[in-house]
Amino acid sequence: MLKYLFFYFFIKPIILIGLGLNIRNYQHFPKQGPAIIVANHNSHLDTLVLMTLAPGKLLGKMRPVAAMDYFCRNRFFSWLSQNFLGIVPIKRKRTKEGEDLLQPCYEALEKKQILILYPEGTRGKPEEMAEFKSGIARLVENYSHVPVHPVYMHGLGKTLPKGSCLPVPFFCDVFVGEKIMWNGEKQIFLNSIRKSIDNLKKQGNFPIWK
Repeated sequence: MLKYLFFYFFIKPIILIGLGLNIRNYQHFPKQGPAIIVANHNSHLDTLVLMTLAPGKLLGKMRPVAAMDYFCRNRFFSWLSQNFLGIVPIKRKRTKEGEDLLQPCYEALEKKQILILYPEGTRGKPEEMAEFKSGIARLVENYSHVPVHPVYMHGLGKTLPKGSCLPVPFFCDVFVGEKIMWNGEKQIFLNSIRKSIDNLKKQGNFPIWK
């Protein structure tokens, strides 16, 4: 209930009115779980935008994957992150031998939830994508029946870039790609996700970011 109230009365009005959100190919957005959304990452607003796109019946199933040491650094912030955003907190490093850091993600997919995951691992420079980490490939290898939905977002890196606290109104474009299924080889699969997001970026024909 807290999550729904937070989004419908606070977040959605800000995102839909304040940002001038343009959505392309929305028909490819997941309609049920389990599913995984993978996107480029330039801003803390990225997650809020992706969750805003979810139809009401799916909002409760949307689970952003986030670093435990950042979003759970104290009890109050942990409570806010998990109750208002529904994050899936994961560790950056193993604390015991044989530990699978992706176990919380497995549990979410078992519950038919929709993960939001950023293959770059952290926020990058505005409109520049860093190398993708292999976690998404390892995750889908274990859940090969789960579709991956690539998304490219443009504009949020200028609205609220890394290191900034105050958002600046700016148009945001969101491109949703066709789902990608596991193809049996980690690097090929990772490359297919990267290529799909790169192709979505090209659809916008955006000028070089300055």
